[in-house]
Amino acid sequence: MRTLAKLFVKSPFAPLQKHMQDVNLCVEKLKEIFDALVRDDQKSVLRLAKEISKLEAKADTTKNELRNHLPSSLFLPISKGALLEILSLQDDIADDCEDIAVLLTLKNLTLKAELKDDFENFFKENLETFQLIRVIIDEFDNLLETSFTGREAEKVKSMVDAVALKEHESDISQRQLLKNMFGNEELFSHGEFQLWLLIFKEIRALSNTSEKLAHRIRNLLDIE
Repeated sequence: MRTLAKLFVKSPFAPLQKHMQDVNLCVEKLKEIFDALVRDDQKSVLRLAKEISKLEAKADTTKNELRNHLPSSLFLPISKGALLEILSLQDDIADDCEDIAVLLTLKNLTLKAELKDDFENFFKENLETFQLIRVIIDEFDNLLETSFTGREAEKVKSMVDAVALKEHESDISQRQLLKNMFGNEELFSHGEFQLWLLIFKEIRALSNTSEKLAHRIRNLLDIE
């Protein structure tokens, strides 16, 4: 609580940004777990899955502390409801990371060579969508200085458009990956096939949720 209080003094958005830093650690760790999967290093997959769960729990703690100790007298240029909604969407991304990690431990999976290029592109597009929204959250202090108006607001609106475009590119990459996978269906057991579909769905959620978060911020700017 004391740490959060210090963050609120620094900026009303600092705790939100601190939570996003925790979420980013979860996303960054996904790179490592898929690298381990490509190497067929199942021990590292299990270890990294546990690390992601711990990082998700840390993000949960930050989220709960922010919710529980949000000062009633805190002045915000946006409603507390909007801030908490943004926080919840951020937390959904951390949850998605943990879900992906858990799925990767349910069965010893291998990434088929036939899918490797399409998967890597799909994974990269989704991570890039998230990284764009993370930058927008970092821009909140600049928005505060300009009262959520003017050039800074227009800059963030353009960044939101970039998130939407990248999310669309992620959608296209998913279609290509799925087309490839169904074209090579005979390479998978039924269990492997279904599990990969679930993993793809959760990876896709990273960019879907990032886009929802971006649109929520865009709506906020339009209202303000």
